[in-house]
Amino acid sequence: MELASIHFYPVKSTGGHEVRECEVQPWGLAGDRRYLVVDEHGEPLTARDRPVMLACVAEPDGDTITLTGPHAAPLRVTPSSRRFTADVWGTPVEVTDCGDDAAAWMSALIGRPGRLAWLDDPTRRPVDPAYGRPDDRVSLADAYPLLLTSTASLAQLDEWTARTAAELGEEAPEPLSMRRFRPSVVVDGVDVPFAEDKWERVRIGEVDFRATKLCDRCALTTVDPETFTKGREPLRTLARHRKWDGKTWFGLNLIPDTTGRIAKGDPVTVL
Repeated sequence: MELASIHFYPVKSTGGHEVRECEVQPWGLAGDRRYLVVDEHGEPLTARDRPVMLACVAEPDGDTITLTGPHAAPLRVTPSSRRFTADVWGTPVEVTDCGDDAAAWMSALIGRPGRLAWLDDPTRRPVDPAYGRPDDRVSLADAYPLLLTSTASLAQLDEWTARTAAELGEEAPEPLSMRRFRPSVVVDGVDVPFAEDKWERVRIGEVDFRATKLCDRCALTTVDPETFTKGREPLRTLARHRKWDGKTWFGLNLIPDTTGRIAKGDPVTVL
């Protein structure tokens, strides 16, 4: 097996980057989801409800970013000195406000008031203690530092999705983009679809990871990453084949046990 691709997303729930190599840090890939957009209550705004957020792409440059989008000129963001507490899925996290210009730029994009915030210190947010160790940390990703998916599992899901459409008399769908699932790392060469379900530890290149739990999928997977329109797939088909505990599942959450660089083409080994 080998590492097929690497992805990171500077601002949570916006467009991402595919890169040939990246540094693995204790809380995730370097530069991954260190920023997020919050509402007036400090709660995250995401593309689940505002799909147009996927049209925003942030170009990182050290400890700052430049926002690009279809609605306004690019904006270089400079975090302020003001801090406030964001409520990141029930966990209070102290973040740094990115200023009024960034707030106005992002509010214009999403069509409602929002502020851009930066997690200046990624050691502040612990991983859910039910699945992590006391010293495990995560940036502003939903719950865990990295998400692994496999091309074999996506191919199986595409087959199931086409079968669902045929049974319902619908037009054959286009293959699903892996971008819908927002993985950190994608593995090629897995012999059996969803074999990753049973992995407990995995090595990518020379970096070791612990598998915590499978990833339960939300409505963001139903948003086409090219058109930003919502549909019924893949959740409709996942619910027929990959539903238990009231949730649908695709991908494996990882926590780094070591750090270092990973690169496209690196060997992937189940430990």
